[in-house]
Amino acid sequence: MRYGIFSDVHSNIAALDSVLQACASEQIDKFFCVGDIVGYGAEPEECLARLRELPVIAIAGNHDWAVAGRISPAAFSPDAREAVSWTADRLDLDSLGFLGGLRLVYSDHPLTFVHGTLNDPSDFYYLSDLSSAAGTFALLQTPLCFVGHTHVAGIYSQDKDGRITAEPAGSVVLAESARYIVNTGSVGQPRDRDPRAAYCVFDTVQNKVEIKRVAYDVESARRAIREAGLPGFLGDRLLQGR
Repeated sequence: MRYGIFSDVHSNIAALDSVLQACASEQIDKFFCVGDIVGYGAEPEECLARLRELPVIAIAGNHDWAVAGRISPAAFSPDAREAVSWTADRLDLDSLGFLGGLRLVYSDHPLTFVHGTLNDPSDFYYLSDLSSAAGTFALLQTPLCFVGHTHVAGIYSQDKDGRITAEPAGSVVLAESARYIVNTGSVGQPRDRDPRAAYCVFDTVQNKVEIKRVAYDVESARRAIREAGLPGFLGDRLLQGR
């Protein structure tokens, strides 16, 4: 099996379409979305429609649940709160129900998916260092876990003696004696100074995980945000991948 795994689309249809076009040559059997389909960008309905056409399992991100009214966006930045309100006003009841119905964690051996961390997943903590990785490894019941939320791709591994190391985004052949947490990066709003959309392919035959990048029309996404009347910063940051 070959899985296409991505996260943090954030209503960026140009980026999502570029990822799906790249995946068309990857012989993907099934897709997983690790949360935050909506928020920030100007095309929430288009992204939801595209996603729901796929053989995909999606889990909840904090923006998905905030737009659906399941959590408060009070802790979000002012621009993010404005985008949540803007998005909620433009989605129909079916789309809002879909977002609100997304589960926090999905697990099917050997894979687990969670947007932030396995400890208190409804609080959407960031898994961004060795300490937060250790908390999720302590709760992980499968060899491999995929996360998003930070918008920065990377890989954490834990060896048989419990030692945890962080590796840069790239590819890794999974060792049978180790466990892994893979952050797939962000499709629609990367924050690692690389504006290209990020996604991941997991090949169960080769037992290999590979994080990939694909260019898209960033300027069109920026322009759509500005024309929608959303905060200009949400579009400008796409140009630098931050």
